[in-house]
Amino acid sequence: MKNSIEIKNGFLIFLGIGLFFLIMDVLGFADKNYLRIFNAVIVLYGINKTIRFNLNHGHSDYLENLISGFKTGVIGVVLGIIGLIIFIYLKGGESYLSKLSDTFFFVGKTNIIKYSTALLFEGIASSLIGSFALMQYWKDIVLNSKY
Repeated sequence: MKNSIEIKNGFLIFLGIGLFFLIMDVLGFADKNYLRIFNAVIVLYGINKTIRFNLNHGHSDYLENLISGFKTGVIGVVLGIIGLIIFIYLKGGESYLSKLSDTFFFVGKTNIIKYSTALLFEGIASSLIGSFALMQYWKDIVLNSKY
């Protein structure tokens, strides 16, 4: 049961990220690195949905929920990277890639594999940090019986 909610919310993250970046591309903002911060909001939303679902269904173990939230984020990020690779190839491959914003790891000329790998590591790191931060928030709520 829990794996299904992780997959569902991971897919929701994928849809949110995909829609966000399609809108950015249509509006001509695909090269604006600072707008990618909103990507984190989408990932955090999906992770939070999973953690809240687990807590609502009696799963209050900290580590179990941390891992569940992390898996949700990773599913969404991996699906997003796969979608991005397909999108880049549909838009022209390496020539389109030069129009996209730089990653934090690689600045300047890169290829699709390096670009996608860097985004994968960024996404996994943000999923881990986001899961931990949300678990700290929910831990305080549960311990103080405000939940």
